Amino acid sequence: MAEPGPTPLVRTQGLSRDFAVGGGMFGRRRVLQAVREVTLDVPRGRVTGVVGESGCGKSTLARLVLRLLDASAGSVHFEGIDLAGLPAGELRRLRRRMQMVFQDPYSSIDPRYTVREALREPFRIQGVAQSPAQATAAVARLLDIVGLSAALADSYPHQLSGGQKQRVGIARALALEPDFLVLDEPTASLDVSIQAQIVALLERLRAELGLTYLFISHDLGLVRYFCDRVVVMYLGSIVEILPEARATPRHPYTRALLDSVFEPDPTRRRRVARLTGEIPDAFDPPPGCAFAARCAHADELCRQQRPSLATAAGHAVACHHPLS
Repeated sequence: MAEPGPTPLVRTQGLSRDFAVGGGMFGRRRVLQAVREVTLDVPRGRVTGVVGESGCGKSTLARLVLRLLDASAGSVHFEGIDLAGLPAGELRRLRRRMQMVFQDPYSSIDPRYTVREALREPFRIQGVAQSPAQATAAVARLLDIVGLSAALADSYPHQLSGGQKQRVGIARALALEPDFLVLDEPTASLDVSIQAQIVALLERLRAELGLTYLFISHDLGLVRYFCDRVVVMYLGSIVEILPEARATPRHPYTRALLDSVFEPDPTRRRRVARLTGEIPDAFDPPPGCAFAARCAHADELCRQQRPSLATAAGHAVACHHPLS
């Protein structure tokens, strides 16, 4: 169930996405449920983090929220508007208010475009008329917002560093003054020192522009630092929602993720208990809890009955035997 809190800007209800594989002359058609019945609120003005292992459905969820992918089931509402019910023209106009920053800055910008052309592209797609002077001013303003010199406007992507490319990607996402940004691992391909700069930039932009973020990452340490709330996914489903980034996890999987985060202070390091067992086949998930085969607390109930996401005191967890 959706947890109570500030008014949500975005709400998903029972959101699912299936991908069919095979089914040719000699192959058997198989179905992968990449996202499975996700119900989630994204509160206005806050940073909601989504974390989990590679392949758990984080990036697919990000694309479903913006309707870059169509859902197999369920719904996404933006300020109460059902995105699935919008005609293409209305959806395009509404997308001015919700944008995405992609993981790989090297491939998210057309290499044939200069920075100026990349930043003018959103205005062109949305049919926003600009005089040459207005276009020049808009490009300069966007570069200034993300801490880049206007002198870079006529540079091509190959002439920029990875951090500069990602700043251009953020500037492009901000061109139409959106309310909501989906950040799909925006620091994953950058050096550690540049990651810190990008995170600081995102923090400043949120404070100055009143943005709402959905922040996708596999780095629980970064998510706990940057985000107000943490959503934990496993094999396409939400298994826990921490109402505060530093809340004590109650799901065994979340606890295992937290224990694996490197602690730079040697006096605070702890013994890491390794997970055993295999991740279930995503094409043939088990009937019960997907984490049961790797969980030291699992019993027959866990193996037979899938736990629902239940909320108590604002803390949602999908586990038959939550930790104290």
